[in-house]
Amino acid sequence: MLLDSNGWFDGIRHCPSPNFNARPSAEISLLVIHNISLPPGQFGTGQVQALFENRLDPTAHPYFAGIADLRVSAHFLIERDGGIVQFVSCRDRAWHAGQSCFEGRENCNDFSLGIELEGTDTLPYSDAQYTALIGLSRRLLRAYPAIGANRIRGHSDIAPGRKTDPGPAFDWPRLLEGLRERGEPS
Repeated sequence: MLLDSNGWFDGIRHCPSPNFNARPSAEISLLVIHNISLPPGQFGTGQVQALFENRLDPTAHPYFAGIADLRVSAHFLIERDGGIVQFVSCRDRAWHAGQSCFEGRENCNDFSLGIELEGTDTLPYSDAQYTALIGLSRRLLRAYPAIGANRIRGHSDIAPGRKTDPGPAFDWPRLLEGLRERGEPS
């Protein structure tokens, strides 16, 4: 998996989202971990992709009626089986963080990359997701050294009181230990 000059990784599925715009600067110094499932608590439905591509059918599930008009995206989604989907070029600003602040700097979308994990705050994430997250994060840290392991945060860290993801089920020590391990990820 290599990052090309346009900010897209090869070797993963691309589902370009219309929900992005140009960054105000080229600096990328934060990685934000999220979770999402649509409908809530259901996995493998394809509805996350539909949301990020503005194709969510508001009549397909009662929950969708309240979110179908949202214009949101993330750079990446890691599915339960470890599959990675890229929606927005790393060079562009995805719309994942919303109203947010990190180290006194507002609008985290301006300087961050967003990774969604298919999941919920309370259900354990899969081994395949951790493997994929560690591999992807290693590559992102190499490509964007200003991020650093100390600048990987949950959505709850940058939008406290508003967001709770990735939630208590997320194993932060597992991610950080995986990033410390030596060797090139597969």
